[in-house]
Amino acid sequence: MSEKSNPIESLSPAEKEEIRSTICEAPRTQAAKSESHPVKRFFKILGPGLITGASDDDPSGIVTYSQAGAAFGLATLWTALLTFPMTSVIQYLCSKIGLVTGQGLAVILKRNFPKPVLLIALGLMAIANTINAGANLGAIGAAVHLIYKPVQAHYAIIGATVLLLLVIVCGSYNLIEKIFKWLTLSLLAYVFTAFALHGDIGKVLTASFIPNIKWSADYLSVLVAILGTTISPYLFFWQTNLEVEEQKKDGKNALEREGASKDDLKYALIDDGAGVFFSNVVMFAIIYTTAQTLYAKGTHDITTAAEAASALKPVAGPWAEVIFALGLIGTGCLATPVLVGSAAYALSEAAGWKAGLNKKLGQAPGFYMTIILATLIGMAINFVKIDPMKALFGTAVINGVIAPILLTLIMILTSSKKVMGDDKVNKPLTNFIGWLTTIVMYLASIAMFVVMAMGKG
Repeated sequence: MSEKSNPIESLSPAEKEEIRSTICEAPRTQAAKSESHPVKRFFKILGPGLITGASDDDPSGIVTYSQAGAAFGLATLWTALLTFPMTSVIQYLCSKIGLVTGQGLAVILKRNFPKPVLLIALGLMAIANTINAGANLGAIGAAVHLIYKPVQAHYAIIGATVLLLLVIVCGSYNLIEKIFKWLTLSLLAYVFTAFALHGDIGKVLTASFIPNIKWSADYLSVLVAILGTTISPYLFFWQTNLEVEEQKKDGKNALEREGASKDDLKYALIDDGAGVFFSNVVMFAIIYTTAQTLYAKGTHDITTAAEAASALKPVAGPWAEVIFALGLIGTGCLATPVLVGSAAYALSEAAGWKAGLNKKLGQAPGFYMTIILATLIGMAINFVKIDPMKALFGTAVINGVIAPILLTLIMILTSSKKVMGDDKVNKPLTNFIGWLTTIVMYLASIAMFVVMAMGKG
């Protein structure tokens, strides 16, 4: 049943209530329930959560984790384990908002918070996303130059921008995903390299389970950057909208999308957990690999893509730069549309515009103009002489400062019976992990600024 064939406005209050009382389960749930084989059922459960988790290892994440390993060795390895339950729960809460309300995060923020709160939240997210998208485009340019030196990075940046906009506006994000998702498999080179390196198992286990916090501005900046690139603001909006888009593609109107079954929420948690697990395995491998290679050799500050790529040489040898570059290109081309798309979704929902990557330009002009403008601004950032490696790390720090503000709003929403209903509010454990994540991110940011003010390097 489509919204066009059955306009909600034409329904009587009784008809609306009847539709609301009948929960139409999410496509992922329906597909999983139809499969009896447990392994096949698991793969049918995977959907929006896996896509979001995979996009979390974008160029900003790759460079941030590389910088962490190079600068402090194994000292930040514990963050890979700590952020797994944190990120899984936060992504699940965003999924829950989309499944239970049938609307994107910006719509729910608009309905439940004063306008100034909405504008601040969307403004912070839009700024962070645009800068992050620009840094990703810069990374793509640096990667192309790394593979083929005659092509200067700024020409590659322009080319990548034009290509991505053409595909997004004239094609679809699904096309981008099909083209570039295979390149992201190059990130598994870090996993293979990690296995090939023979480190001290005792030290690795200690670094993995016992936090080693150094009270310096450099260390705390890396910590905030890790949290910011792992628990990123753009993922909150993107995850919620992906859940809604899945149901829209299944033909469900706004009323039919309201409400979620226990199986919907259970499968969403599995889906989100699988995506975050993949992302954090790569994160662990990057920190470990760069610690065992770059840090061990005395390279503590990554200033070029070539330096970052050298961490793969123990396994990739002369192909290290190519594999690293393919990873940047693949993740950059996948994540940039996610960044500008999540900003476009949020702005369109707040303004009441039609939105969706499944719509054409003429059907959602405001949505696509936001994507075009954000992408072009991101491209322009690269022409003010900003080092792409430092820009990628810097955007992660910005995300780390902004994320807890948005997390506060998400925690309030998912704890509200008015928004979620009596039986869908956060359970005690979910609430504990969600608020703990929010508090940890606030404390990390505050500690970073305090130590900077004290002048401790």
